[in-house]
Amino acid sequence: MKEKAVSIKETFAKNLRENRRECGFTQVQLAEKADITTHYLAMVELARYIPRVETIERLAKALNIEVYKLFIVPLSPAAEMKNLHQTVITDLKGIVKESVEEAFEQERKKQRNKNKQ
Repeated sequence: MKEKAVSIKETFAKNLRENRRECGFTQVQLAEKADITTHYLAMVELARYIPRVETIERLAKALNIEVYKLFIVPLSPAAEMKNLHQTVITDLKGIVKESVEEAFEQERKKQRNKNKQ
């Protein structure tokens, strides 16, 4: 199944709304902090308007985030799972390697102690 391409405006709107909510701000509060009207902010969050660069910078500053975070396209659930799967495999390989090395080292110590006796 092919995924629908998401526009920059839609991505920006979604990320702005999510970051605003994560910060616990209402639209009124964020609008005041970014020196824009509540109506304008609502239109941006609905992807009807895209703000000017200066406004984007003020919004990011008010949300205490880097500007680029407002433009990040989220991965699909399948891509997220693939990344998670790869991370788990890499972590497990590291854990197994460390455990095996530790077991070999303990066995070497036992052998050395046996040989000394």
